[in-house]
Amino acid sequence: MKKLIIANWKCNPVSVKKAEKDLNIIDKGVKKTKHEVVVCAPFIYLFSKVKNIKLGAQDCFWKETGPYTGEISALMLKNIDVKYVIIGHSERRALGETEEIIEKKLRGALKVGLIPILCIGEKKGE
Repeated sequence: MKKLIIANWKCNPVSVKKAEKDLNIIDKGVKKTKHEVVVCAPFIYLFSKVKNIKLGAQDCFWKETGPYTGEISALMLKNIDVKYVIIGHSERRALGETEEIIEKKLRGALKVGLIPILCIGEKKGE
């Protein structure tokens, strides 16, 4: 089984030019590894063309379509050839994302064939 290396770009970089430059550098470097490399980038950079790395989303919405302003559905991600999606990241949980919402996102991702990267863990006080 291949080892998986995942990078989460969070809310970076701030320009398409910089994102494409960084993705190209990573893409060229990955030729030298046997591992699968996934870059989870902000949505606007998921349209970038790369050969050797997989692109992942940082979040998804469980409904496929509807009146959900600002949401990006798992189906939308699948339709632009995204393979992976982060679900349940601690930063999303800090913004109020509940276990119920995380379960819906997980089911939505699996339904359309995305590979979920499910973040689990406990708060420091637990």
